[in-house]
Amino acid sequence: MRKIILVTGGQRSGKSAYAEQLALTLSSHPVYVATAHVWDEEFRQRVGKHRARRGPQWENIEEERSLSRIDLREKVAVIDCITLWCTNFLYDLQEVDRALEALKAEFDRFTDQDAVFIFVSNEIGSGGVSDNALQRRFTDLQGWMNQYVASRADEVVLMVSGIPLKIK
Repeated sequence: MRKIILVTGGQRSGKSAYAEQLALTLSSHPVYVATAHVWDEEFRQRVGKHRARRGPQWENIEEERSLSRIDLREKVAVIDCITLWCTNFLYDLQEVDRALEALKAEFDRFTDQDAVFIFVSNEIGSGGVSDNALQRRFTDLQGWMNQYVASRADEVVLMVSGIPLKIK
């Protein structure tokens, strides 16, 4: 059964942990799809800690952009996260409109398979308007992509201080 769940919230709100726990209630061997591009050693160590925390029951896949290449039929997957995925598209395409259209098309191709998708994302626009033009453009891209995913999601959960609030 195809199902899309969006787990969103602020930084360190418990989004990833909640998404991982949810996946484990739905499958004994879920898939973790990491969209991060590892830019430096500190981030590499962070990724290693996350991978170790999840344990051997997880299948780990790293894919920065082309999620639709991953066959998830009949599986439960956590995709962590939309924010980093958006970053990769904006970095490559340099324009918000082009990045957003490419992200939407890739999202539609990826989720057009019989699987349970648990997407993790950030609510980065909740903290005010940045004085940095690139950050403002990225916040727009992120917000619009979150809206797109939420509009297609069967469930949306907002994490606040480690507490899940089901909003859809």
